[in-house]
Amino acid sequence: MFVVEDDPFYARMVGHRLAMDPEFEVKVFSDAKSFLKALDEKPSVVTLDYSLPDMSGLDVLKKVKSHHPDTQMIVLSGQEDVGTAVEMVQFGAYDYIQKGESAMDKLWLVAHKALERSNLQEEVRHLQEEVNTKYEFHNYLKGTSAPMQRVFSLLEKTTRTNITVTVTGETGTGKELIAKAVHFNSHRSKKPFVAINVAAIPKELIESELFGFEKGAFTGADRTKPGKFEEADQGTLLLDEIGEMDLNMQAKLLRVLQEKEVCRLGSNKNIPVDVRIIAATHRNLLNEVKAGRFREDLYYRLLGITIELPPLRDRGSDIILLAKYFVQNFCIDNKLQVKDFSPEAVEKLMNYHYPGNVRELRAVVEIAAVMSEERMISTGDIIFSHSGDVDDFMKMEMTLDEYNARIIRWYLDKYNSNVLKVAEKLDVGKSTIYRMLKEGKL
Repeated sequence: MFVVEDDPFYARMVGHRLAMDPEFEVKVFSDAKSFLKALDEKPSVVTLDYSLPDMSGLDVLKKVKSHHPDTQMIVLSGQEDVGTAVEMVQFGAYDYIQKGESAMDKLWLVAHKALERSNLQEEVRHLQEEVNTKYEFHNYLKGTSAPMQRVFSLLEKTTRTNITVTVTGETGTGKELIAKAVHFNSHRSKKPFVAINVAAIPKELIESELFGFEKGAFTGADRTKPGKFEEADQGTLLLDEIGEMDLNMQAKLLRVLQEKEVCRLGSNKNIPVDVRIIAATHRNLLNEVKAGRFREDLYYRLLGITIELPPLRDRGSDIILLAKYFVQNFCIDNKLQVKDFSPEAVEKLMNYHYPGNVRELRAVVEIAAVMSEERMISTGDIIFSHSGDVDDFMKMEMTLDEYNARIIRWYLDKYNSNVLKVAEKLDVGKSTIYRMLKEGKL
């Protein structure tokens, strides 16, 4: 904590008040020059007198923020000037306090909030660097466990060629993130990445979604629309949940992959496409081939490199790494108090089986951040909808639509994204579930 103040009496008063908290190691500077020379020490929080003898407070603020943008700057001024306060905040000041009778009390509160923000930024940076220094794919994936190391090893091999990639794993393990990691680390990274969830589209519409259609091709086709293959030309197309595709559509997909061209519905013209295919599924496709539900020739066409994502329950300490990453980013985005997990909460997180995998963990810790009234998230704040915590879940204040979405998501996880089975179990229309999936509500 640096105090920059040219009035010796006021500097001692500010320094003494802040030093009452052992978290603050206070250093006092009487001018801008000596303060700026000491910036290499990277103070977390600085109180800055607006009227210094050798430089204006605004100029000092600009210099600090240009070289140390994470330093929290609290400006102190003897004058009440709304315009100046707004200007200082616009240039990055954490807060602006007018000197006066209540200034010390306000500074005490503001300084602690500024330190919390600084600590949060530092912890998030540390978590990010823990992964960044080890893995090339840090922008998309988080994890240091042995199963994830095997995943990263395979990912490195996928970036060298255009080989087809098949990503397998339980629902919620992050298959789309793997697909993005492959794309954005390949030579196609500046070209489109297009994803389509086969399970979210009724089978009578999947052909037009993939291959496009001409105006007038069918009732309601009032314009020409390119399909996903054309959108992904020169880039990557993710066929998510490809195991849900029916046999008739599989034959048409195989032809496109072999010929490298598509024909829109209502047209006789073939359009060349250069697309790298990534397929994702929670099913074992070889078992599907043996059961006659998946074409053998398409299976071998898609085979390429197979990356099997481990379920979260097999990733050990990654659970806490991910939990802290999710909750801290959630706090930053929603301007909440810094949150961490009590030892008991950590134990509860580690002992759960996560049928919804990473997707479920993220939802759980974000809800916990909202539910917690304290800085430390306790076991009572952590609600697992797949366990005995269901009663607590039902006590949460949500809209009916939000409850419905959570219930449908639970059944989709339970029945491996089998929309027809979930629709039957819940007695809802399958089109409703397809629509909610497509709109990202599940």
